[in-house]
Amino acid sequence: MNWGVKLIMKLDLKNSFRNVYFIGIGGVSMSGLAQILFKEGLNVSGSDMKESDATKKLKSLGINVNTGHKAENITDRIDLVVYTAAVKSDNPELIRAQEMGILCVERAVLLGNIMDNYDKSIAVAGTHGKTTTSSMLSEIMLQAGKNPTITIGGNLSTIHGNINVGSNEYFVAEACEYHDSFLQFFPYTAVILNVEAEHLDYFKDINHIRNSFHTFASNVPENGYVVINSADSGRDIITQNLNSHVVTFGLDKNISDWYPENISNSPEGRASFDVYNKGEFKGRIELNVPGDHNILNALAACAASVSTGVDMESIISGLKNYTGVDRRFQYKGSFNGITVIDDYAHHPSEVKATLAAAKNVKHNRIWCLFQPHTYSRAKTLLADFGKAFSNADKVVLADIYAAREKDTGIISARDVADEINKNSKNAIYAGSFDKIEEIVRSEAAEGDLIITMGAGDIYKVGESLIK
Repeated sequence: MNWGVKLIMKLDLKNSFRNVYFIGIGGVSMSGLAQILFKEGLNVSGSDMKESDATKKLKSLGINVNTGHKAENITDRIDLVVYTAAVKSDNPELIRAQEMGILCVERAVLLGNIMDNYDKSIAVAGTHGKTTTSSMLSEIMLQAGKNPTITIGGNLSTIHGNINVGSNEYFVAEACEYHDSFLQFFPYTAVILNVEAEHLDYFKDINHIRNSFHTFASNVPENGYVVINSADSGRDIITQNLNSHVVTFGLDKNISDWYPENISNSPEGRASFDVYNKGEFKGRIELNVPGDHNILNALAACAASVSTGVDMESIISGLKNYTGVDRRFQYKGSFNGITVIDDYAHHPSEVKATLAAAKNVKHNRIWCLFQPHTYSRAKTLLADFGKAFSNADKVVLADIYAAREKDTGIISARDVADEINKNSKNAIYAGSFDKIEEIVRSEAAEGDLIITMGAGDIYKVGESLIK
């Protein structure tokens, strides 16, 4: 296998493959793709390191899931193996499949080939907001009666999970830039929410990232659409020499095709606004999620929906029907008159946006229980993290969630706390979840708002506090 090289590969899924094996089948995206192929009549099986709600659901559907990655799981009956970017070259199942001459493809290759079967596919890309915007689009398409196929990175209550298998015209999917995975997609509409320095364990710098987004945008056909944030500093680089239609959205009406006016917020921080397209009033949008960042996500959803022929009435109804997905400013419960929210934010820009949204929610003090995600991100964006927590009254840090990395000792959560204290002077390093819970229980008071924040398992602290 030629690791690190992105080859565009076309698969004849309907005629050439019958038995598909997923390495890491319990992942959010992988489990969704497995369900799509299973419902299309293919024989699907796979493995994951441990049992989870996702693997239990797959088993309930009749999909065989092995616990642990073992070479003997790969048999000569299998004719296609799918793996994720997180799977290393020394994975025993991957090695065995290669030795047997079985075709092995990355998850993004499979997703891109599935999307090719849909006339109106929408791929949502960007450093932040992909799950929220793709979920908004899903609600809109469902409201419009389009019966879309959906694969998103969070659980949406309307479809009782992260996957919906619909008709062969509309497809809504997230497009992750990590390892250039989204270059396998050729959508009718590409949404680019924002482009910032992220995944710097793969990308060299921001210019490398922008060039990848330009290639992604170039994959859109001539009759298709690229929907992009007008305020993104790399917009001109990303959209240069495109053959497709380019549509912009943003808060500034002077540089945006789609923009809001007359913004107001409810006591819960939920925004409503008049939406305009090139000076033409299109309707009044009422959101059931807080924050200016969700106004931008909604504008992107408006532009993308219109590009595929959806009417404004369905857009307005769909956006109003969207109440959020798991781990995106999700209300978890309360204890002793203290409200607990959970949010997936793990990049400085996401932290800022989430805490800005929290300011609009009724509260006495805002507590942010933050778990940095990966050593490389903490080190590279340390200065930005230091400036991201000014809207919190108290910041309590857990140790770094390593994810796919090893601790080399070059950065710690204590360093992040010290950097925050250079600016807002509101951070405490706690380390363990038990210590965080001890601090909160002794110091938080009725009327306070607690946000557990990070892409790891910090949500467990909030759940424990509520219990």
